[in-house]
Amino acid sequence: MTRVGIIGLGFMGMVHYLSYRKIPHVKVVALCDRKAHRLDGDWAGIQGNFGPPGEQMDLSGVATYESWQDLLADPDVDLVDVTLPPAAHTEVAMEALQAGKHVFCEKPMALNTQDCDLMMAASEATGKKLLIGHVLPFMPEYAWALQEIRSNKHGKLLGASLKRVISDPAWLRHYWNAEMVGGPMLDLHVHDAHFLRLAFGMPTAVTTRGSQRNELPEHWHSLFDFKEKGVAVHSIGGVVNQPGRPFLHGFEIRLERATLVFEFAVLRNAEGIDEGRYLCPPTLLDNEGQAQVVELGDGDPMQSFFNELQHVDQVLRGDSEPDILSCQLARDAIEICQMESASLLQNS
Repeated sequence: MTRVGIIGLGFMGMVHYLSYRKIPHVKVVALCDRKAHRLDGDWAGIQGNFGPPGEQMDLSGVATYESWQDLLADPDVDLVDVTLPPAAHTEVAMEALQAGKHVFCEKPMALNTQDCDLMMAASEATGKKLLIGHVLPFMPEYAWALQEIRSNKHGKLLGASLKRVISDPAWLRHYWNAEMVGGPMLDLHVHDAHFLRLAFGMPTAVTTRGSQRNELPEHWHSLFDFKEKGVAVHSIGGVVNQPGRPFLHGFEIRLERATLVFEFAVLRNAEGIDEGRYLCPPTLLDNEGQAQVVELGDGDPMQSFFNELQHVDQVLRGDSEPDILSCQLARDAIEICQMESASLLQNS
């Protein structure tokens, strides 16, 4: 039995809690939050852009703490799940590792590579596992793309164009604060930075052009170079000031004998209701001239988080390697974001 303590009961903490309840051999035994009403089970005020809304929860049998240090002292906790704002990840993760706990930490791993290195050193020194929550490769479209790439049945990977843009999340506190969240580069684009690192390896150079806000990247285009000549990846990321399209992501991935395409958007209808739909369903373009639409189920993001957290349990049990959840990959994603930010600043 893997006994989990969750630190941070915002939207992501709730998503993790609901997912863990469905995984055999896993039990949430402790919760931590500064808001006492959430520790009493009143989650009605928690809501995100997918999944069920928060409600009154029965937390009987679950230890509750207002101090994360007290949760770390709980001998019944094996795995600490950190769903706090990014600025707190390094301190909490390191102290959890030093307290003898395994750690699963939501993305971004930290706000800079120096803090990532401290976290990785603590994991190595204590012998406890540090896993980072990058859920994108567990989402059906990206899991499909990764499977097609790794199968080698379409030949070499030649390049890709990745896209991830949202409308300005004005309701999020500290979003444009470099010391707290880091803006869309670290909050949003880090997903694609992690995916391109997973698929292509580490880029050797990047050129980024775009706009800034509060000295942080706002909206940009990046072109990545790799050791292998002829391989290039392009990405679009950031925010737009028009709230009629709250979210957009997609890809076009080129292989020798196939191209993988997909695009999804949330668009506001005439009644002011946001509706998600494929602009292009997951499709494989083959050398025979066919466009094969791939059916991947209902695409419920909650299933992706279940798959991710089930993988965490498998890693802790020794049944699987970290792979997607590797702290080295997550650290490299932060470095890629830093490369892009530096290029944008230099060319602004």
